[in-house]
Amino acid sequence: MRRLFGSVRARATLGASLVVALALVAAGAAVLFSLRANLTGQADGRANAAAREVASQLAANRPYADLDLPDGDEAPVQVVDENGRLVAASEDLERISGTGTDAVKPRPATRPTQGDGDGDGEKPEPGETGEIDDETEYTDGSATVDGESGDYRFAAVEVSTQDRGDLTVHAGGSLADEQSAVSTALTSMLIGFPLLLGVVAGVTWLVTRRALRPVAAITAEMSAITASEDLARRVPEPDTHDEIARLARTTNETLTALETSVERQRRFVADASHELRSPIASLRTQLEVGAAHPELLDVDGAVEDTVRLQELAADLLLLARLDAGEKPGGARVDLAAFVREELSQRTRDRVDVHTDLRSVEVVGSRGQLARVLGNLLNNAQRHARSRVTVTTRTDGMWAVLEVSDDGSGVPPNERERIFERFVRLDDARTRDEGGAGLGLAIARDVAARHGGTLVVKEAPSGGALFELRLPGPQSSAE
Repeated sequence: MRRLFGSVRARATLGASLVVALALVAAGAAVLFSLRANLTGQADGRANAAAREVASQLAANRPYADLDLPDGDEAPVQVVDENGRLVAASEDLERISGTGTDAVKPRPATRPTQGDGDGDGEKPEPGETGEIDDETEYTDGSATVDGESGDYRFAAVEVSTQDRGDLTVHAGGSLADEQSAVSTALTSMLIGFPLLLGVVAGVTWLVTRRALRPVAAITAEMSAITASEDLARRVPEPDTHDEIARLARTTNETLTALETSVERQRRFVADASHELRSPIASLRTQLEVGAAHPELLDVDGAVEDTVRLQELAADLLLLARLDAGEKPGGARVDLAAFVREELSQRTRDRVDVHTDLRSVEVVGSRGQLARVLGNLLNNAQRHARSRVTVTTRTDGMWAVLEVSDDGSGVPPNERERIFERFVRLDDARTRDEGGAGLGLAIARDVAARHGGTLVVKEAPSGGALFELRLPGPQSSAE
């Protein structure tokens, strides 16, 4: 049971059925209430009309014996005097309740009226009439007429007469039509509502099944991708514009990004292994030669290979930290003072470094920014003919650091490729000149982690100009 209702289709079907059931119950109750009220109102109207018809005859001083009363099965009638004595009633009336008196046979007058024998008092003068009350009171009751029992709505109308005092006419309107109609409607609802709920549940089940069919296909394909570890596969995208289609497209985009990341990691591991193999092999060869022939040991070459190996390991470690999402620090760094300090520690530059520095602050990791500046300067030193220039300035909310050289520059079609890991331009870089192709990749990654950018342009001298843009302290705070 838990597994059944754990599916979206089952929950959607159950939810839709419950909502429709509640709506049907509310609508059915409203219909029954309205139908009953309407038919009860019609019974009240019939009872009131019958009572006022008899009241009109009493107001006209018609004797009790001459009253024209409706048939008992249509509208049972009682006429009661002010003492509660039944003075007139419908024929064949056998039982009655709800009118205030259960008498069904009129009681004879104790003092017959002269000339008519219908009641107390003097014989009325011709033309005298009684007064009928405008208000009508209604009660629920029942009656048995000629062996037939039923429920009624009784209307009570009061009449004031000269000779017979105050009289009350009770007349009933049958509720048989109301009970029959309500019973028929209720029976129809009890039969129709379950059928309608079944139709709603079935349609909802089929619709959700059809709507969720692409999800099943996506799930199956994702399971196959997980089992095969083939990230080149993609889930099917339905030809719709709904949420499931967007889910499929997003899943494929995620798979593409994951495939790219995994492929990038594979190339990174392969390239790193290749780059590490060269200095390690060179260092081992020199040490083996030195062990056999100490006089032939190239100490300077061994030191150079060791330094190169150390720098490569540091670069790989920094890239690993950046890929793991390491956040930059929150220290404030004055770029002008920062550049001067870093340049003062460089002692092996091949060409002179000129500066044009303006004080501008950024927020970030001083160590990572030092690596960026060092990598840009090393790149410029390898390609410059006679001059390297470092500039700091502001550009709106941005702090800008530029490193340019007067070398051959970077071809436009290679300006993005040089920021890829382990990439060297064939005509510009070799392993003998140092560098594993990680410096510029690290510099761009650090810039991105600091919320900035790193691009290469053409310098005024024709060489390469690397422009690092970092947000100022206010932009970083926002």
